[in-house]
Amino acid sequence: MITCYLKYVIDPWKLDAFEAYAKAWIPVVNRMGGNHHGYFLPHEGASDIAYALFSFPSLAAYEDYRKRLAVDPECQAILAEEKQVRSIMSYERSFMRPVFG
Repeated sequence: MITCYLKYVIDPWKLDAFEAYAKAWIPVVNRMGGNHHGYFLPHEGASDIAYALFSFPSLAAYEDYRKRLAVDPECQAILAEEKQVRSIMSYERSFMRPVFG
């Protein structure tokens, strides 16, 4: 299993728009074979940082997801909406593997 860790820098004045974006992606990732662990939005501390975590069985499965989302109409609509709203200023993507005890 591989987990994608996303750290977003968001516009704190557009938190509602970012939350709508986040809620739209969770079922999409799950529909496309991933396991979305949720988005984590600012509450205390920095008002412009948000996180997301989701897992796929393998890096190959994640890469397949990326290819499919590029042509999926629902994914493209979510991305087009965010391009108009611009709640995301930047993001970092990392991949991690779990360690179980």
